Amino acid sequence: MASTFAMWRKLADRPLGKRLFSAAMVARVPYFGTVLPNVVAMAPGHCEVRAPKWWGVHNHLRTFHAIAACNLAEVAMGMLAEATVPAGHRWIPKSMTVDYLAKATTSLRATAHLDTLPDFGADPFDLPVPVEIRDREDVVVVRAVITVRVSPKRRESAGLVASDPLRR
Repeated sequence: MASTFAMWRKLADRPLGKRLFSAAMVARVPYFGTVLPNVVAMAPGHCEVRAPKWWGVHNHLRTFHAIAACNLAEVAMGMLAEATVPAGHRWIPKSMTVDYLAKATTSLRATAHLDTLPDFGADPFDLPVPVEIRDREDVVVVRAVITVRVSPKRRESAGLVASDPLRR
């Protein structure tokens, strides 16, 4: 289990635990803080994150800026990946496609969800993660698919580590 998901499981059911987890997530990935995310659900194959509409995410129309919505989608995808990808593997975003479907005039809720969990084997693979962003009236305002590259972590042999003078 990834350490991020382990922290979620430890904190989520405690008073203010979800807020504390969300603050720790922003401390680790400061750019996520631009949307003031609050992780409200996290499990293998699923994550839900909410973000308020505040002046820091406004565009010239005073609606939720398109790129701020993309940032929220990336938070949801990232926390889904942390809850889904085994500790012996790593992941990195590779691409993102986005459809802006309606003006986002309220706070937003991003849901990343996988219908089936992939098999994590020895070969790297691309994992498309769909994310849907809804407003307070439950209207889908953004649909995104963020493709992440998943691969096993490299295993360093003891001989290489011991003989490499640059390793400390």
